Amino acid sequence: MAIFKYNGVNSSGKELSSSITAETLAQAKNKLKNQGIMLVSIKEQKSDSQKKSSIKLLQPISVNDLALMTRQLATLLKARIQVVDALTALVDQSDNRDLKVILAEVGQKVNEGSSLAKALSDYPNVFNNIYVNMVEAGESSGTLHIVLLRLSEFTEAQVKLRNKVSGAMTYPIIMVAFGAIMMVIIFTVVIPKITKIFISMKKTLPLPTRISIFLSDAFLNYWWAMLIILVMSIYSFRKYITTESGQKRWHRFLLKLPVVKGLIIMINVSRFCSTLATLLQSGVPILTSIKIVQNLVSNVHMQKAVAEARMAVAEGASMTGPLAKSNLFPTMVTHMIKLGESSGELEPMLEIISENYADQVDAKLNGLTSILQPIMLVAMGLAVTFIVFSVIMPLMELNSFR
Repeated sequence: MAIFKYNGVNSSGKELSSSITAETLAQAKNKLKNQGIMLVSIKEQKSDSQKKSSIKLLQPISVNDLALMTRQLATLLKARIQVVDALTALVDQSDNRDLKVILAEVGQKVNEGSSLAKALSDYPNVFNNIYVNMVEAGESSGTLHIVLLRLSEFTEAQVKLRNKVSGAMTYPIIMVAFGAIMMVIIFTVVIPKITKIFISMKKTLPLPTRISIFLSDAFLNYWWAMLIILVMSIYSFRKYITTESGQKRWHRFLLKLPVVKGLIIMINVSRFCSTLATLLQSGVPILTSIKIVQNLVSNVHMQKAVAEARMAVAEGASMTGPLAKSNLFPTMVTHMIKLGESSGELEPMLEIISENYADQVDAKLNGLTSILQPIMLVAMGLAVTFIVFSVIMPLMELNSFR
């Protein structure tokens, strides 16, 4: 099915501008004619994912939209509704313009004989490799509605994890932004006004006062240079960590930070186990599953360990050897995976590990927030104290002089 946008006039003479779903342009025209609508113009809508231009989606498709759509599709297929009819129903239900168009195009391709997985693979910005591979496995095993239900649960779990991480970082970011704004106001408004008084004293000023005046002059007279240096530094750093050597060094550095190291390992282990369990339960071959999971692990050193584990499995060995050798996967994790492999219960064991580490991530993020709050308050307090003393010290000298 495709979506056609049209302008027309109804039997009452009222101008209309809307859209209609149909398999072909001729069918769309016939539908409108039967509804008593005189066409002025009609044109098939194409999703921005299909256009050859570099224009991004006009209405971004969020992970929440994708999870909801997947769950609805699973429900419709479970009710024994044909895939094309289910996609047509979702087109009418969706509020997202681009998702609506994409679903219509996918439905049209499936109606023309394409598999659902193949049709979805034409939209990599919306449906990633995990999604497509799981749908393909569901189609081949005849359990598509079950796979889609697992996909929706998996997607929702990823959203929750992302929200936890972003939620834990919200407070520190707000505090840093507020502190930076406060410092800029002090050094560009307050300090310049009292600098004249300090200069009129014609005495050697205390070191804190001289530092404050220097920073104030820098903010007022060289803000443009500071801005350029800041932008160039951020650009150079981001450029550097996209290179192979830069990424390795940066990720190695992160693994040396006391609190950050534990959080990175927990998040990646949870992601590795939950994704691998979901893929294997959906019927995706283990080598393909590990390859997909490898691309989801964010740290390149842990990613390398997963790649070596895949090679071990391909050679008929256990995946736990390379994972344990990397010293990045906890002993308990590798031990439980080994038990799962030997007992033939790998998927349930991976789920247990995933749930355990998801809880640990939650606890760690809460603890990190609790630690950062007093640190940020103390840092801001020290900065304010420094400024206050830099102002008060020469004024005290002035009073004692009088």
